[in-house]
Amino acid sequence: MSRLLRVSTLLFSTASFHAHADCLGDAARYHRVSIQVVRAIAQQESGMRPYVTNRNTDGSEDIGLMQINSSWLPELGRFGITRQHLFDACVNAYVGTWILASNIKQFGPTWKAVGAYNAVSSNKQLIYANNIYRRLQRAN
Repeated sequence: MSRLLRVSTLLFSTASFHAHADCLGDAARYHRVSIQVVRAIAQQESGMRPYVTNRNTDGSEDIGLMQINSSWLPELGRFGITRQHLFDACVNAYVGTWILASNIKQFGPTWKAVGAYNAVSSNKQLIYANNIYRRLQRAN
């Protein structure tokens, strides 16, 4: 993660709830990933609701707009980002988009990278990627 993520956290931590759509676009542009894919992920994950949490069967928690898994908190903490910060739509958008960009760096610009945003197993990645694909088709 870069220093800019820390700066982004400070800059966007006071952003209005209503600006989350703009934050998704800004984050996508910054990380050079598809704005449409980022928005589809946010729709899939939270229905564009920044205060949503979900408890997983493994005991972890998904937090905020892009449902950042609590397993990221130790790494995010190195940059001053706490669980509470993830309820800020803009912080969450930048973190979620950073995760997606990291997947793209690892797997290339593939549906596997999209699926890996949500799942570890290949089968679940395929299901998730198909859900995002369908959202993109409906949006067009």
